[in-house]
Amino acid sequence: MNKHSPTPDAGAAARAVGVPPAWLELAAGAVVLVFVLAALHGALAWPLAAAGLALAVYAAMAGLVWRYWPDATRGLGPANHVTLLRGSLVAVLAGALAGFPALVGHAGWLAALALAALALDGVDGWAARRWRCASDFGARFDMELDAFLILVLCGLLLVLGKAGAWVLAIGAMRYVFVVAMAAWPWLEAPLPERWRRKAVCVWQVASLLLCLLPQVGSALAGGLLGLALVLLGWSFAVDVRWLYRHRLRS
Repeated sequence: MNKHSPTPDAGAAARAVGVPPAWLELAAGAVVLVFVLAALHGALAWPLAAAGLALAVYAAMAGLVWRYWPDATRGLGPANHVTLLRGSLVAVLAGALAGFPALVGHAGWLAALALAALALDGVDGWAARRWRCASDFGARFDMELDAFLILVLCGLLLVLGKAGAWVLAIGAMRYVFVVAMAAWPWLEAPLPERWRRKAVCVWQVASLLLCLLPQVGSALAGGLLGLALVLLGWSFAVDVRWLYRHRLRS
């Protein structure tokens, strides 16, 4: 998922060599997800409610991909395949929200799934560069999946009792910012690159993942997550201030 959309000629060439259209790849992803959920149900007694919600989340994601993919007769490409795989893992994690209290004893498995999803985060970019299949769609798909994963991790920490409802503010802050753009269009202006934004993001994700581990108690989790929320709020405030001061130039 990256910066340059494939040309119509590339799409025609893909069809000529039998690359499956996007809807077939999305359907194949659903089949794979069903097998994964069946394996989890058999090995870990994964609740059916959790499996059902995971499938619903995947269906919503696939629907959005189908809606915004520019050419449904063309395959998604290697980079988007990786992101779709990561999306399937995120769907399993999101589905787990409907599996409590039965999944309380499987926090280690949830942390492992989250780690796998995070590990794939850089693979799609590598695949896009390797096979030259970068696109604006891919970059947006990757970014939105990152934001949703963070919100899901916040929800899991809430139901695990690692933090109170305030932890949801970490995942919701980006969505609040997007909604605010409707009232204040100057918030949509591009921001300059800053190491501060990347550092806060790394701390945020690392804290969420670490706090999922069964060995991390609620007291330590509260401290780590509280600091993550403070840093994230500060980072957003700095960006909003910069956008406000430069609003007349946009």
